[in-house]
Amino acid sequence: MVSFQPGALLSSLLAIAITSSEAGAVVHIDFAWVGNPGNAADTAVMEIDGTTGYGAVATSFAISRTETTLEQYTAFLNAVAATDTYGLYHPNMGLPALGGITRSGSPGGYQYLVTPGSETKPVSFVSWFDAARFCNWLHNGQAAGAQNATTTEDGAYSLNGATSGTAIGRNTGATVWLPSENEWYKAAYHDPDKNGGGGGYWSMPNRSDSVPGNTIGDPGALNFHDGDYTSWPTAAMTDAGQYGNLSASAYGIHDMGGNVFEWNEGIIGNSRGLRGGSWDFPEHYLAAISRDEFDPSGETHNIGFRVAGSPAMINPVPEPTTGILAVISVATLMAHRRRRLRES
Repeated sequence: MVSFQPGALLSSLLAIAITSSEAGAVVHIDFAWVGNPGNAADTAVMEIDGTTGYGAVATSFAISRTETTLEQYTAFLNAVAATDTYGLYHPNMGLPALGGITRSGSPGGYQYLVTPGSETKPVSFVSWFDAARFCNWLHNGQAAGAQNATTTEDGAYSLNGATSGTAIGRNTGATVWLPSENEWYKAAYHDPDKNGGGGGYWSMPNRSDSVPGNTIGDPGALNFHDGDYTSWPTAAMTDAGQYGNLSASAYGIHDMGGNVFEWNEGIIGNSRGLRGGSWDFPEHYLAAISRDEFDPSGETHNIGFRVAGSPAMINPVPEPTTGILAVISVATLMAHRRRRLRES
């Protein structure tokens, strides 16, 4: 006979309550908390332009623990790209070596499928504008439909059909966005426990000042090119977070070094900022002093993104509703009665 365990039932019912609170969500983003607001900026000098003073952020914020994955981006495409008005899909997303998102059908009825087994690899071949539209979609509650103001064209960013340029900034009231360069830098290199708890910065995004290895399973390893690849793309991207917690930043954020370069809101001339290096670039590009940029309308094999958001994106465990509490009470009463029957 299987014994009745009210504690286990309580846990199950709470799990149901949590799942119900997320009903209808197509994409779940695992956000990490980046606190310590008002931290000082780093003094590292950027090699691209000699600037310094990155990493200071006045407020706490959330940032996704991993880069946006093929599975998440495929859900986005299926929600808003039946007619892909602004080119959110790039044909090279279907390259098998990159994991792969394939498209079938015709305009008005496009459907998208991620290659089985590649769901958690990072998406690439996305422009800055594709990434911003993904943020708008999340901001708008993952609404399905045409690419318009209710889905992709307004929200965190007022894009309104824009696919080039650097004039667009983050809107007041945005709940999900591309990280600013300072936010990205802090999440990757800042450590509030460094210098005896006074805070400071590492030169690498894995809580280290040393060049890491790139073998999965080695402490601190990251996915970058060390000269072993013989042709592109022999190794390419790894699954999000595959290198493990010992390779994460001080805030518990994965793959901020390697895998794919990541878009940020920074503006460098006529380009948008990139950070973090990639699977096919050497270790130098992982470093805090490496500030990179690219045409915001550009789409290539080694550029992806992660999202940031307001602290509200990290939801506490919801309080059980009255209905759930009633079920729990009934279950507890039943357990009590069964126990009395066994004892009589």
